[in-house]
Amino acid sequence: MPPTTAPESAPAHVSALVPGSVPPVPARPPVVSWARARVLAHGAARPLPARTVPLREAAGLTLADALPTLRPLPGFDTAAMDGYAVSGTGPWRVRAAVRAGAPWAGVLGAGECVEISTGAQVPAGALAVLPLESAVTTAGGPVSGPVPPPGRHIRRTGEDAPAGRRLAPGGTAIGPALLGLAASCGHDTLRVRPRPRVGVLVTGDELDHAGVPGPGRVRDALGPLLPALVAELGGETEGVRYVPDRPDGRLARAVHAERVADIVVVTGSTSVGATDQLRRLLDDAGARRVVDTVACRPGHPMLLAELGPDRWVVGLPGNPYAALVAARTLLGPLIAGLSGRALGRLPHVPVRGRARPAPGLTRLVPVTWGGAQATIIDGHRAAFLQGAAVGDALAAIPPDWTEGAPVPLVPAIG
Repeated sequence: MPPTTAPESAPAHVSALVPGSVPPVPARPPVVSWARARVLAHGAARPLPARTVPLREAAGLTLADALPTLRPLPGFDTAAMDGYAVSGTGPWRVRAAVRAGAPWAGVLGAGECVEISTGAQVPAGALAVLPLESAVTTAGGPVSGPVPPPGRHIRRTGEDAPAGRRLAPGGTAIGPALLGLAASCGHDTLRVRPRPRVGVLVTGDELDHAGVPGPGRVRDALGPLLPALVAELGGETEGVRYVPDRPDGRLARAVHAERVADIVVVTGSTSVGATDQLRRLLDDAGARRVVDTVACRPGHPMLLAELGPDRWVVGLPGNPYAALVAARTLLGPLIAGLSGRALGRLPHVPVRGRARPAPGLTRLVPVTWGGAQATIIDGHRAAFLQGAAVGDALAAIPPDWTEGAPVPLVPAIG
């Protein structure tokens, strides 16, 4: 969707968002640690209502309920090898040829067999399957070979799962393997949580949107970055809109205009400068602050607020790398909570390289990660994305870190 400009005027019913009215100012929550901010963002969300979709539309969504088997798996005794299903000791007289999808209705007696293909139903009376490469045959004559142990190369009915077993819990992300599993169980549809819808508002009078920026201006990086990041986090971007800093009140109108979005992401305008309007409009609207400033660097002015029932605002700093850090801290966990997914445990990996721990703050730095340790890479000032673009993860460096100590990693930062 091409960017559009925020509306110039607001309808009467959004007056609570327009500066001028003076409702009680909500108490601001205290500054929280980086780890606590992730937990608060995830825990604040209520999973979106579930819906039922065909398997072909479920990829990338989240299971709303556990996935049960509708019948035993396998559903019948199945040959696991090409060869001969045999009964008793050999040599064996061949009764029939049995192929996958075409069961043989007979019953094998001692000294009898059927030629059988992998995946075909093993007939009643069969002891085991003699692999083709172990069988000795003559034209029109019996089959001989070593007597296989009972049950060899037969997958028994229900040995993978009995009917009714839950194979995946609710909250599981739906990928290719789960789709195949659901189909093998006999499911045509799945109950899922939809992707949270995210509206993106990029603020700032200094932004150019194409080419090399002019004097005193900067190229917008967040407009291209955020939709891809939202998709990676499990959300769906409703559109990117650009909101000038002036006149005062335009951001409030733009936030309320995002009527379809579950989450409104605002970039910039999160600090307390003359052109920073986000905290003021949230106060005017009586929004509930969940996180207001995080003890980390970069990205500390980030915030999360509930604007109304099931409507969320995430404030990200305007500097691109700081915004990326803030999105990984608040937006990712919030999307997971709305999707009904658990807040994933972060791996703790030894980290080496140069980083300056900040007293009382978690420092987020990009790292390359291979094998047993991660290595800090350069290019991660607040406005510079080089390190994030070529790194594998963000390392959360605590104030007391020493080189080589294990720290949490947030994977996939590009």
